[in-house]
Amino acid sequence: MGTGELDPWGTSSVKDYTRLRTEFGIDPVAPLLSRFKKLSPHLSRGIDFGQRDLGRVLDAIEKNNPFAVMSGIKPTGDFHLGTKMTADDMIYFQSLSKKTTVYYAIADIEAYADNGLSFEETSKIATRNVADILALGLDPDRTVVYFQSEEVKVMRLGTVFSRGVTNNMLRAIYGERQIGLYMSALYQAGDILMPQLPELGGPKPVLVPVGADQDPHIRLARDLAGRYKDEYGFIPPSSIYHRLMLSLGGSDKMSKRSSSTLLTLEDQPKDATKKIMSAFTGGRDTVEEQKRIGGRPEVCPVYDLYRFHFARNDEHVKQVFYECSKGVRLCGECKQEAAGLVKSWLDDHHKRRDSLMGDARELLAKSRDFLSSAGK
Repeated sequence: MGTGELDPWGTSSVKDYTRLRTEFGIDPVAPLLSRFKKLSPHLSRGIDFGQRDLGRVLDAIEKNNPFAVMSGIKPTGDFHLGTKMTADDMIYFQSLSKKTTVYYAIADIEAYADNGLSFEETSKIATRNVADILALGLDPDRTVVYFQSEEVKVMRLGTVFSRGVTNNMLRAIYGERQIGLYMSALYQAGDILMPQLPELGGPKPVLVPVGADQDPHIRLARDLAGRYKDEYGFIPPSSIYHRLMLSLGGSDKMSKRSSSTLLTLEDQPKDATKKIMSAFTGGRDTVEEQKRIGGRPEVCPVYDLYRFHFARNDEHVKQVFYECSKGVRLCGECKQEAAGLVKSWLDDHHKRRDSLMGDARELLAKSRDFLSSAGK
């Protein structure tokens, strides 16, 4: 897609991240890397490419002050590798300070408005999604998980914000949309700014890790934070943006809307292997051509599997890129290696996730009690 329009409800990919940063005023991450005591794979591999006011969060870490990490999931199906990228960032930033609370919204209002799923359907999906993120390493003792449709604080903020926006403003950010999606965007702004309410500790830095295509939601929330600063004391939310992982078809971002080119955390290893072995690659038309001029890992979703998720370490990522681009590595053997890494990871994840279903239900109940009593 062109960078002139970012669609948080679509499936297009971003082709030029430098142009995107320039066009939307997103700052680079690289100048801030020296302030981190340890780098996540997203940071060391250039997957997290942009940020807004990340320095404010780093200040809080260095001064041992509280801050929040806020993100969420639209419960429309199985957790997939694109969703996992946001979860990885949440878990990483939670690990950097003992004074960090993660707020994780189950965006069932958006799932209804965008996908037509009933609240009963999304409730069933959500528990497994929460178990997935616990299995990935989220600390439940410093996490609040809630359903958008149940959280009065979010609904009230969305209603308040509705007086501060016009149809023209929302159309300028999102394009022409049904009213339900505009409403879900206002509730999402409520999600992002809720951690700063007095009953939840008051104004503080809030970091929102998202994919590049979700920047419209960040811009809306930051605008509303400024409009309601005098009333609530809001600090504009910070954000960090990760690149969009290619679907296995190679033409757009990995999305639940295209199940045949999607890898999920629910996939059985044999099914994941089939998908990987039939995936698009950045290879050449013939083996001879591949060996002579090399492949194109920069457009290859199989290389993305290594870089974004499954490589053993950063050196492994560099090795795969070098061998592909120099024609040393052929696509068949590269797919076989990737499939083996994915199989091993899925086997381990399924065991962890299945053992944490009870913990997921407990976290949802505990969070509901916490939020209902906050401020009373």
